[in-house]
Amino acid sequence: MSLGIIGKKIGMTRVFNKETGAMIPVTVIDVTGNTFGQVKTIANDGYTAVQVAFDAQKEHRLSKPVAGHFRKLGIAPAKLIKEFRLEASELPAEGATHPGCALFAEGAWVDVIGTSKGKGFQGVMRRHNFHGSPQTHGSMMHRRTGAVGACATPSRVWKGQKMPGHQGNVRKTVQNLKVVQVRESDNVILVSGPVPGSRGSYVVVRPAKKKIGK
Repeated sequence: MSLGIIGKKIGMTRVFNKETGAMIPVTVIDVTGNTFGQVKTIANDGYTAVQVAFDAQKEHRLSKPVAGHFRKLGIAPAKLIKEFRLEASELPAEGATHPGCALFAEGAWVDVIGTSKGKGFQGVMRRHNFHGSPQTHGSMMHRRTGAVGACATPSRVWKGQKMPGHQGNVRKTVQNLKVVQVRESDNVILVSGPVPGSRGSYVVVRPAKKKIGK
């Protein structure tokens, strides 16, 4: 249970370590406009959490229930709302301001959650990294799947058999990425390596859950 931040993926670039001169590939994430919304408590909701709204939206583009939710909270309408589970002692006070990019310090370890790029319908060589069949000597299989059955026993195709199908456009979490820089003047954070999604897609940045010795 920890507070995170919502951002928009800007793209990738690189920075250089001041001491060693090593080049570090980073993803730039814009976190401008994170706002605290509804605070949920044990008494009212049965659990403790806080909603975070991100990316301003015109009110007439929202459904009436969602627009009414923002009006009741007294905050500007937003395109996205995410909920973060917190301990009761960690809940923000009513009217508090989200810390924004200051939530993370340089050198912190984070997990980044996003939706991967959609690849459409793909064959097994691209989707599952199959080797493929011979391209010469009379072979007529090439990029096809090959045998998928299991002979007379059990006379069926196993569940989970790797087959052609839809690739991408699923929720992905990349764990244990390092916050290389925090640029508060630009409201962006620079995270080491790539993160899921295309440019302009939404991502959630949270403290790393599995980093040992963080």
